[in-house]
Amino acid sequence: MDFSKVKAALEARDYQATVCPTKEDAAAYLNAQIDGVSVGFGGSVTLRELGLFDSLSAHNTVYSHWNAPEGRTGAEVLADASRADVFLTSVNGLAETGEIVNIDGTGNRVAGTLFGHKKVFFVVGRNKLAPDYDAALWRARNIASPKNAQRLGVKTPCAARGDKCYDCKSPSRICRALVVLWEKVKSCDMEVVLVDEDLGY
Repeated sequence: MDFSKVKAALEARDYQATVCPTKEDAAAYLNAQIDGVSVGFGGSVTLRELGLFDSLSAHNTVYSHWNAPEGRTGAEVLADASRADVFLTSVNGLAETGEIVNIDGTGNRVAGTLFGHKKVFFVVGRNKLAPDYDAALWRARNIASPKNAQRLGVKTPCAARGDKCYDCKSPSRICRALVVLWEKVKSCDMEVVLVDEDLGY
């Protein structure tokens, strides 16, 4: 896949952008970039598919609520992740024009992309790309969110039908916060790692 358009758009918005042919290349690149620091994970199937928790844990202190150690709660690990030097997550939609779209239920993942870290990495498979902002938002709401709801086994219309967002009022709703990054925020460095494979939802 030709990532040149989205790479140029991201760089014009002050992000660093790196292209990796495979998830193995992306994992190796991130392991070379992130060393000897504390690392927070946002909940991400993409990061899990890259095996990053195990590989980064070998030479960093990694906080992932999906991998909470015995004797610690997920909430405690989330708090540590929010204070880490580096934060890693993926996106629900990335416009070829450079806008980054994420939807969250707890808020830790979107919060981690805005403030509190020295550097944020977004790891993005080719399936997350959309032509423009409206399409990226549509993708986040109608493709990524229902798939994540199904993965979590929640009782929502989108999880039951798997076809679109119903803007439901279910107490199990996982779509509670939307963050759109129009440009790189001023508080930290940000890098988008584009991977020429389908990853996550």
